[in-house]
Amino acid sequence: MSADLRSLADGGRASGSAADDPSLGGTTPISPGDLSVVICAYTLERWDQIVAAVESVHAQRPPVRELILVADHNDELARRAGAELSNVRVVENSEAQGLSGARNSGVRVCLGRVIAFLDDDATAEPGWGAALCAAYAEAGVIGVGGRSEPQWVAGRPGWFPDEFDWVVGCTYRGLPEHLAPVRNMIGSNMSFRSEVFATVGAFDPSVGRVGANPVGCEETELCIRATRHWPGSRILYEPAARVRHTVPAERGRWSYFRSRCLAEGRSKAQVTRLAGAQAGLASERRYTLRVLPLGVITRLGRALRERRLEPARAAGAICAGLALTTTGYLLGLLRDGRPRTRGETPPATSEVGSGTP
Repeated sequence: MSADLRSLADGGRASGSAADDPSLGGTTPISPGDLSVVICAYTLERWDQIVAAVESVHAQRPPVRELILVADHNDELARRAGAELSNVRVVENSEAQGLSGARNSGVRVCLGRVIAFLDDDATAEPGWGAALCAAYAEAGVIGVGGRSEPQWVAGRPGWFPDEFDWVVGCTYRGLPEHLAPVRNMIGSNMSFRSEVFATVGAFDPSVGRVGANPVGCEETELCIRATRHWPGSRILYEPAARVRHTVPAERGRWSYFRSRCLAEGRSKAQVTRLAGAQAGLASERRYTLRVLPLGVITRLGRALRERRLEPARAAGAICAGLALTTTGYLLGLLRDGRPRTRGETPPATSEVGSGTP
């Protein structure tokens, strides 16, 4: 964590206000006028998508308080964004290159009571900001995430199971269909109270993505760290807060599916090392034992009834995806060491932050 974010965290603990108050403001209404939105970008190849993301935020009604675009170690992108995008505060990533550092750089300049993160290749649907903010009305809510719907540029592959839409950064089968508590949010569409960063610190760059490298889970670690700090606090999933997330053709290929599953497993190993296996794998147990077997059985039954190969291929992809993710997790444990068990003290460096499931 950078020195100024660490001082924010230390100051939050010393103040005895938000750090000691699980309600974090109780039921004080949050409106879009209290919302800061951060978009992190790293390449000009996505310029048209960046513009679309910015316009979708500007179109929110009521309007949000501010929009920050963080250029991740790309001077040309920062210059173009500053020259061509109106009503956007453009800042550069002042930390190490990568999504965690870029998000931390954005958080540092935000003024809103709630900070939302939108991917640079996603667009917010009308009412997105209002839906996120409305969910903070309940006491103890420290974060709210929304639904990310995949927009397949080349069409969805028939073999690609929706149980694995987390591979492309989107909402997957197994998440709640209505407003409900979850362990963590999907990074393409999430928000936190600003007190979270002021009190427990920043995203951990040792976990997050750098460029197109398919790793992640910094959101998972931050969510776990925050809810541990405020026992009884909650992270909510609000499917009414919708964004559309672009999925390019190359992410619909088997090679990407394979690499992303392996990377997710390795990232989960890092999260369990930081947060412990009990919290780090709590959601994965239900997903693995209930959601995935049901998906396999349902598709094999459909393949037999309809005498079609595609459902059987999707069932095979579920099995392969689970095997690959498990392999990545085991390889990550071998490389980084065993996860902590429940009750063990976190390492001193736990001032840190997908992941999915």
